[in-house]
Amino acid sequence: MDLRRLALVVVTVTAMVVGEFGSGCLGNVLTLNVKRKFAGRGKNLSAMRAHDMRRHGRLLSSINVDLPLGGSGHPSEAGLYFAQIGLGNPSEDFYVQVDTGSDILWVNCAGCDKCPTKSDLGLGLTLYDPKRSSTSRLIYCDQDFCTSTYDGPLPGCKPSLQCQYNVVYGDGSSTAGYFVKDDIQLEQVIGNLQSKSTNGTVVFGCGARQSGELGSSTEALDGILGFGQANSSVISQLAASGKVKRMFAHCLDNDVGGGIFAIGEVVSPKVKTTPMVPNQAHYNVVMKEIEVGDTLLRLPSDVFDSGDQKGTIVDSGTTLAYLPSAIYEPLIAEILSSQPDVKLHSLEDQFTCFQHMENVDNGFPTVKFHFEGSLTLTIYPHEYLFQIREDIWCFGWQNSGMQSKDGKDMILLGDLVLSNKLVVYDVENQTIGWTEYNCSSSIKVRDESSGAVYSVGAHDIVSGSSLIGGSLTLFSMIIALLHSCIA
Repeated sequence: MDLRRLALVVVTVTAMVVGEFGSGCLGNVLTLNVKRKFAGRGKNLSAMRAHDMRRHGRLLSSINVDLPLGGSGHPSEAGLYFAQIGLGNPSEDFYVQVDTGSDILWVNCAGCDKCPTKSDLGLGLTLYDPKRSSTSRLIYCDQDFCTSTYDGPLPGCKPSLQCQYNVVYGDGSSTAGYFVKDDIQLEQVIGNLQSKSTNGTVVFGCGARQSGELGSSTEALDGILGFGQANSSVISQLAASGKVKRMFAHCLDNDVGGGIFAIGEVVSPKVKTTPMVPNQAHYNVVMKEIEVGDTLLRLPSDVFDSGDQKGTIVDSGTTLAYLPSAIYEPLIAEILSSQPDVKLHSLEDQFTCFQHMENVDNGFPTVKFHFEGSLTLTIYPHEYLFQIREDIWCFGWQNSGMQSKDGKDMILLGDLVLSNKLVVYDVENQTIGWTEYNCSSSIKVRDESSGAVYSVGAHDIVSGSSLIGGSLTLFSMIIALLHSCIA
């Protein structure tokens, strides 16, 4: 996403979505096929960063679920992730971006104006058609779903008028359409590493018109699967049905690829947490200090406040890490103080790079971000630097002060610093935590109804498809619906 689209300018409808998974217990685990969007060291770095920039514009204002995930967030290896889900009856497959920074599930629909029909990612795109599904139902403006979304009856509403949505981003790109309710098909895990197909029912956006970058075929997907905090997100839908808690976790492996994405209560490993900033649209936390090696950076006292966007945004859907000039410049200077002979050069007018033949972990300092609650995020040189050639390294830190006015003071931490760590989002209790972890191993999650604890492992399934000069990686994303069933 573009930093120019960091702030959502217009949300005509943000749905109060009700998710349905039947009256009985759904089961424990669901699986999604997840693929990475970029692959191969030969990929275009500008495309990867441009994707981040556009993604930032989509960042918005209980049973337990576990999502083992595959892939790598390393800038020179892979970028963001997208999942394959089934919608409708009979079910059709759709590729949707898995996005913790947005709040609805929407897909492009039949009859759409300027929706992409092909993707340069090598994917076959599908237009959802409610008429092809025997279980689809339109949502109308006089229904509770729509009136609660608008906080009351809509002026001029008639029973035959559909409940519509319209999202306009800061760069003018937009998505508009109407809401439908239909089956979603996922893979339910019925035991350790065992699963079967299962259906649920969710309300989602049916995209009728796209504009700007959303209509481009360069990085086109069928839609977006939002994991944000709003009632319209997938996790909130499941929570509203009483089947899940609003908790999820991810562990992205940048060493060997693959990883885990989990929704639900993680019981092992244990993580230390920090409070989320209240009343924020994003997953925001409060950073207090930055340490480079043994040196604590001397920074302005208000540098960690970002205007209306209070605190530091934690977003697994972004590849890099973005810091305002007041942090970026002293951070880079202190990192380089141990290497005075390093000569910097700009790559593609966007990345600060240098030549280095030795092990970067031996030549550059570790960076530590200290957060409220004594939680520390440690980033090693091989994590904040990425290698594009045998002897060329680039900084993954980006200067958000060089971006648009809206994003210039933003602190945003993406996969660059979140990888190789288990990150746990507890929306129920408004905390986020993390711990360094082997993301190619497994985590343990608890089923509240039975008390059973399940081990969920990482996945990294490679397909033979081609994608931007590299091989497309297919991931298995497992959603463990470890739920409390209400009699």
